[in-house]
Amino acid sequence: MKSYFVSNIPSPNGEHEVHMESCILIGENNRNLGIHSNCEHALYAAKKYYPLSNGCSFCCTTCHTEN
Repeated sequence: MKSYFVSNIPSPNGEHEVHMESCILIGENNRNLGIHSNCEHALYAAKKYYPLSNGCSFCCTTCHTEN
């Protein structure tokens, strides 16, 4: 189980990235999504706040989709 966060500030393509707490790419302005067993569950939680959410390409590769 790991802690996940979603960025409150969208990337240039309008998506909000989901990161694990330990990710080197996590920014400063994030919403805590709590503890989840995997990034799929964290991404589901993030989409309740930001429907255009995507997994980080570095720490949540199995949840990251290319546009």
